[in-house]
Amino acid sequence: MDSNSLIFKTATELSGELESGNCKAVEIAQAYLEQIDRVDGKVHAFLHRDDDDFLAQAKDSDERREKGETLGPLDGIPVCLKDVISVEGQPLTAASKILQDYVSPYDATVTRKLKAAGAVIGGRLNLDEFAMGSSTENSAYGPTRNPWDLERVPGGSSGGSSAAVAAREAPLTLGSDTGGSIRQPASLCGVVGMKPTYGMVSRYGLAAFASSLDQIGPFSQTVEDTALLLETISGHDPLDSTSYPTEVPSYSEFLKQKHEPCTLGLPKEFFGEGMDDEVRTAVEKAIEFYKGKGYEIVDLSLPTTDLSIPVYYVIATAEASSNLARYDGIRYTSRSERAENAVDVYAKSRGEGFGEEVKRRCILGAYGLSSGYYDAYYLRAQKTRTLIRQDFERAFEKVDAILTPTSPTPAFKFGAKSEDPISMYLSDVYTISTNLAGLPGLSVPCGFTESGLPIGLQLIGKAFDEGTLLSIAHDFDRELQFGRQAPNLED
Repeated sequence: MDSNSLIFKTATELSGELESGNCKAVEIAQAYLEQIDRVDGKVHAFLHRDDDDFLAQAKDSDERREKGETLGPLDGIPVCLKDVISVEGQPLTAASKILQDYVSPYDATVTRKLKAAGAVIGGRLNLDEFAMGSSTENSAYGPTRNPWDLERVPGGSSGGSSAAVAAREAPLTLGSDTGGSIRQPASLCGVVGMKPTYGMVSRYGLAAFASSLDQIGPFSQTVEDTALLLETISGHDPLDSTSYPTEVPSYSEFLKQKHEPCTLGLPKEFFGEGMDDEVRTAVEKAIEFYKGKGYEIVDLSLPTTDLSIPVYYVIATAEASSNLARYDGIRYTSRSERAENAVDVYAKSRGEGFGEEVKRRCILGAYGLSSGYYDAYYLRAQKTRTLIRQDFERAFEKVDAILTPTSPTPAFKFGAKSEDPISMYLSDVYTISTNLAGLPGLSVPCGFTESGLPIGLQLIGKAFDEGTLLSIAHDFDRELQFGRQAPNLED
């Protein structure tokens, strides 16, 4: 089979080609390596590659298939990981200088599950340092560029994961989502991205940013592929104390069943000022699509939505300050050569190893947790977080899912918001409340601007009801298939 045609197939289609014997896993792996060689000099989605290991895994898959020992639909399918997810023997930098020489001694649980499913684990993908950002401009190793317009950001923090799928450098990738870091870049790059319910996917082996908010999730061209990857990585894990003991259904099979149209809610707080006109038009067309399919559309209110940003940045920075205290220059991190005593080692190693955004958030978090301010900031933020969750609970008494834009704007140009942290933080205004409430959220491509930039539609579901959320998104995606469109990177 022509290698160029392989990279434009979905993971589900590639799995079918392998099963029918039309191609080998090694051919698929080689096709993606060739595409990475062609385009990643422009996109810069990858921080590290081990081509020999990649091809060796693919060869192992082919040998299993020849023996009739195939491990499932992902056997032989490449999956690349955001560089905050541990893979034994591979670098894990979190796009930070402080971890520039670190090699992971173990597999994350999601990595272990992918290997058990026969997936071919690919390279390490770029991100905002320690997943702190909305543009992938904060990486210590240079920004990732949006494949649809190389002068614009891919979103963040999982910009490398979204750009790799959009540029057809990988059929499937994993990212992490703390306040929108899967859904926002998926929207800006025109791919499907999903944040599962908090506790649905193990965080063991994930470099922590904010532990009560972080969740690993998939990127792909289609909702069908997202379902396939999600069912593989989900499930209870005793190594993660926040992992929820729930059964994981076959989402792929669930999508094949007939589902009656249900009720979608439109929160008025998500459709006010600040939304780009072309984003509004695309989302309104999506609403009309659902109406035409028999879905009931209900207006509703989530009154504490305007508190999500301040609540998030109190809680997330506090947890980041605590989590990143371990990067001290003493144990496994880079150590300053200018240190003259023990205090110097800590201060100078962190000062030299962390970027500006990481320092900013650690300082904010330390302040919010300090004596005399804990009750005024962190404790009050946690109480308000409860109110935000209760808003969603009341809404889900009336609707089956909530429909909103994913991002208020299409991809913006490099530097447009990097000097204004507040403006950058507002890029996640539609996604943050979902993390605070611990709910599943999914971004599906719903159109393009006149200049050809992707636009995303967000669907938010009930906790641990990923199946319903995926089926609603699949109704839209299987007909319109905006995620199947690929940018031209040959010029």
